[in-house]
Amino acid sequence: MTKFVFVTGGVLSSLGKGVFTASAALLLQRMGYNTTAVKIDPYLNVDAGTMSPYAHGEVFVTDDGGETDLDIGHYERFLGKSLSKINNITAGQIYQIVIEKERRGDYLGQTVQIIPHVTNEIKNRLKEIARAQASDIVVVEIGGTVGDIEGLPFLEAARQMRLDLGFQNTLYIHVALTPYHRVVGEIKTKPLQHSVQELRRIGIQPDVIIVRSEQPIGRDIVEKISLYTNVQPEYIFNDYDLSTIYELPLILHSQGFSKRIAEKLNLEYREPQLDDWISFVNKIKNPERKIEVYMIGKYTKVRDSYVSIIEALRHASTEYRAEPVIRWIEATDIESGATKFEYKEKAGYIILPGFGRRGAEGKISVLKILREEGGIVLGICFGLQLMAVEIARNVLGLDKANSTELDPATPHPVVDLLEEQKKIDRLGGTMRLGLSKSILVKGTKVYEIYGSEIVFERHRHRYEINPRYIDSFEKIGFIVSGYNEKNYADFMELKDYRFYIGTQAHPELRSRPLTPSPLFLGFVREILRL
Repeated sequence: MTKFVFVTGGVLSSLGKGVFTASAALLLQRMGYNTTAVKIDPYLNVDAGTMSPYAHGEVFVTDDGGETDLDIGHYERFLGKSLSKINNITAGQIYQIVIEKERRGDYLGQTVQIIPHVTNEIKNRLKEIARAQASDIVVVEIGGTVGDIEGLPFLEAARQMRLDLGFQNTLYIHVALTPYHRVVGEIKTKPLQHSVQELRRIGIQPDVIIVRSEQPIGRDIVEKISLYTNVQPEYIFNDYDLSTIYELPLILHSQGFSKRIAEKLNLEYREPQLDDWISFVNKIKNPERKIEVYMIGKYTKVRDSYVSIIEALRHASTEYRAEPVIRWIEATDIESGATKFEYKEKAGYIILPGFGRRGAEGKISVLKILREEGGIVLGICFGLQLMAVEIARNVLGLDKANSTELDPATPHPVVDLLEEQKKIDRLGGTMRLGLSKSILVKGTKVYEIYGSEIVFERHRHRYEINPRYIDSFEKIGFIVSGYNEKNYADFMELKDYRFYIGTQAHPELRSRPLTPSPLFLGFVREILRL
């Protein structure tokens, strides 16, 4: 029978439950068990696609076109495999299914209620994921904090799962903060105690507690937490702040977490195979050099908006024993004149994705300088589109050239809405989404980087480089280095430049710690040649 591990959080959000969930799943996977991870988001959005990055960070896109929570990205990176859109469950999805069933007459004669109809749908979805992915173990992270009204049906479903499946097939892990009170010089456990009390009030007694803290906690703190939470000391583990998130599985394993979890779930314990992970973490923690990378975007005040790009850069840099030093440039500040962009030769530049007019002219002005100075530049999605706009204006001499997203009346729409998008009247889940094939052009830098004529990357966009302008671009050296199957440009580069490459794809989404993105590897390699 499939085992289900439920991860809840207390005290406050953004504790790192996603990284912990990914770490726990990795340890179980490295014991030889087929493990998957699920993120439950209690909000009423059907998916993350229509939310601002300011609200929830980046939208992580899966191979099958799901617009999911960023924690799915953590799960993929730690597990080293692609997950599905079904691995992200939202309250919107569950209520939508229940209401559709009610309208169809599936519940004819019944009063449709949270219990049992909504909770049954949640349980069915979890079991469906286990079946579809042939999972021995499903690690389920319930988003938000205990006590949130919208999360109660999901916690109730988790409670019922133990009744349905038994103690040896279910496990409750609670992650909570113990803040350090600097004035009195003490770690305070009361917030954790209260969150456990709230969890118990709704019927769940945690089996395991993960204590989040700034510094490692002592035995006295563990025993105090044990006394007030009814959890034995040997099932209390410490997740303290680390220099790299990738070290957390190793820290947990060193505390005996793997053996205790196997014991609770009645699993045969097998020592996790972690040699390659240990080697990767050692390389991160012991870099031989540093590289400077400037990130130019419009959501730079919320770094989670670009978490996959940050991690892809870290994966590639670690491959070359380098540490990336990231400098953030807010495109809206460039646009308004509040900040003046100064080019630095010994650095790399990433033009970040991000829809909409705000900050676009700031990025275009930066691109003009970078192109003229011969900078090492990677443009991602919207970044490629603005590369095309800048070159159209300043090299081709096309006055007021633009994307029709930014200026519908532009006389030179060098970036335009995809033809199949023009009849769409709904925004949710309607972009070009998911894994897509590109055919690379031999002799280009992109082809050299990937070393293959056929590549697959994930996409999330509505607009493309307008095919009508491709010939004009190629005549001045801004060439297409990769097409999709409908003959749109997926990759473009400036010929005879060291590295001035744009991609309509999001290569960061498929980067893994042990298998970095080829495009990011090429980018880092070029910086190291300076």
